[in-house]
Amino acid sequence: MWQFLPLLLWPFIEIGLFVTVGGWLGLWPTLAWVAGTAVLGFWIIRRQGERAQIAMRHGMAAMADPLSPMANGAMTVMAGVLLILPGFLTDALGLLLLLPPVRAALVALIARRVTVRGQAFTARGGRADIIDGEFIEVDAPSLPRGPVRAGGSGWTEDQAARD
Repeated sequence: MWQFLPLLLWPFIEIGLFVTVGGWLGLWPTLAWVAGTAVLGFWIIRRQGERAQIAMRHGMAAMADPLSPMANGAMTVMAGVLLILPGFLTDALGLLLLLPPVRAALVALIARRVTVRGQAFTARGGRADIIDGEFIEVDAPSLPRGPVRAGGSGWTEDQAARD
């Protein structure tokens, strides 16, 4: 239950910061700050989507580990979301997440706690056996048109259907 305490205190902290900083700055600069950080947050999220696509293409082409760029992208999007939310604490956390050393420290912290296993699973959740193989694509007109054997493979057409 104590894990929810920061979530419950968050609005009170934001209200206190609005009153304190708003009294120091004034009404219009405070509103300009909130609107400006919201616009900045939207811009960051939009730009990060484009950058994530480029990073994924480069990572796939180089056969590199895509987890670190994905984590950085996710944290940058989270920074944008925090900047969109009105409040000085959320803005401060969002601006902190925009700093590359902070993101690198968070990625390292999360990476120590996460274990990745390399197994393939089927759509139903069971373990799948991966069989490496080669194939040749055959055009339909080049297939032989001989008689179908009784109990055929199911990949050939039925003799009765051809007649």
